Amino acid sequence: MADDSLTAQAARLARRLERIPAEIVAGVQPALVQCADRTAQVARSLAPKEEGDLAASITVTPPGATTPAYTEGGGRRTAGPNQALVTAGGPGVRHGHLMEFGTKPHVNGGLFAGTQHPGTEPQPFMLPAARLTEDQNRRRIGRAVAQAIRNSGQSQ
Repeated sequence: MADDSLTAQAARLARRLERIPAEIVAGVQPALVQCADRTAQVARSLAPKEEGDLAASITVTPPGATTPAYTEGGGRRTAGPNQALVTAGGPGVRHGHLMEFGTKPHVNGGLFAGTQHPGTEPQPFMLPAARLTEDQNRRRIGRAVAQAIRNSGQSQ
């Protein structure tokens, strides 16, 4: 069975892109960032707005850059040449995954040790944003690839 994780998909795509001239990859990168910006914009609009800090923490990491600290894999994940990453989180905002997926009932630790937490309902914002922008992003990237190929053929 093939590994369909995002990391595995990105690795397969990276191997394919290695066979493509760097000029074409560079021509596609602005479209990747535009797509990520659009996805981030939709995620911000869907994020729970109780304090607004979660929506404000949603950022885009362009190709070759490293994710901000306090995001998933923060400061450790570098976007590949074929990636633009959309992440949520910051120094005071470390609950994006809890909002996205919810929590199960559990016994608290720390300051409220021993008390029962009822759990929280999921309030997804990132996955719906990705789904809502997927078709538009595919078209934009497809046009960018076609344009980059045409441009590379003209410069020879």
